[in-house]
Amino acid sequence: MQSPASTTSGSTGAGPVKTTLSAFACDLEAEARALGFCAFGVVGAREDSARAERLESWLAGGMHGTMGWMEERAHHRRSPQGLWPEAQSVIALGMSYAPATDPLHLAEMPETARISVYAQGADYHDTVKKALKHLARWIVAEADKRGLGPADVKVFTDTAPVMEKPLAAQAGLGWQGKHTNMVSREHGSWLFLGEIYTTLDLPFSAPARDRCGSCHACQDACPTAAFPAPYRLDARRCVSYLTIEHKEPVPEDLRAGLGNRIYGCDDCLSVCPWNKFAQTAHTMKAFLPRAELTAPHLADLLTLDDTGFRKLFSGSPVKRIGRNRFVRNCLYAAGNSGLRALLVQVEALLDDPDPVVADAAQWAKRKLTA
Repeated sequence: MQSPASTTSGSTGAGPVKTTLSAFACDLEAEARALGFCAFGVVGAREDSARAERLESWLAGGMHGTMGWMEERAHHRRSPQGLWPEAQSVIALGMSYAPATDPLHLAEMPETARISVYAQGADYHDTVKKALKHLARWIVAEADKRGLGPADVKVFTDTAPVMEKPLAAQAGLGWQGKHTNMVSREHGSWLFLGEIYTTLDLPFSAPARDRCGSCHACQDACPTAAFPAPYRLDARRCVSYLTIEHKEPVPEDLRAGLGNRIYGCDDCLSVCPWNKFAQTAHTMKAFLPRAELTAPHLADLLTLDDTGFRKLFSGSPVKRIGRNRFVRNCLYAAGNSGLRALLVQVEALLDDPDPVVADAAQWAKRKLTA
């Protein structure tokens, strides 16, 4: 911790005890690690002008695509205090989901579908938020017991207007690589992030140093050329955005780049050299892949109705996109596969009630019969 700790004195005996914010932060980190967080740091809640300007530039360039909520709540994203003025510190935390196998190994297996590593196990929102809430309760109770005064807290993971990756980098969890995702010396590119905003004025951690150097492996690996420059992502071309966030038909010039990826993309993450230090031993059991999601057959996925989709992806983050968008993605994968054997499943969807699914089926049939 960089900044000096302040000392608060309380009574002895059963009442508050004399403690320091520095000692409190050390114990807080130990508690966080006991809950499964492998990365920990603290950053201030005030606005960082450089961070805010990068956000504004990215939005001004339209690179958020149809994610209107990014722009609508930009004033909250500018800084933690923009969302909660009383916040003084942000506790940034990370959980590892490092895979045991190379996520790229299915690239040359067109009969299978590729689901991003993070979505092959339980929904990380539930796992991370549960641990965050437990840690938040510990903060409130311990701050009171140690005479640090009342501590208010708010917890977030991915579903609020929070600049998670820049905050995590400033808190020392890692740095934002040229693919704009977090990179850690210890955990590679495989970290789920969560934050606790608090009114406690905790000592800050040292920010991480960018260690990408001259490497551009992540830029070269992108199948849809979604990086107009290092450290800059155009979401409108990103496979993760196209398969998860984008509700309309994917532009035809980008469909081939999807390959057999039907939910998310791990390519830019997988090729990062820093992953050689990531240890699956740190991965929470909840994030371990379900066997039926590691290499599912496209032929089976194309037959899913809404009931079957919900059953297969119960407890999975994949469930959030719904059957129609999911089957749309599977049809693009079928069209890219070159496997005429999939025509039976594709043709069954030509008259699907959802026009986006029907459009994808028509495209896939054209590709398979060309």
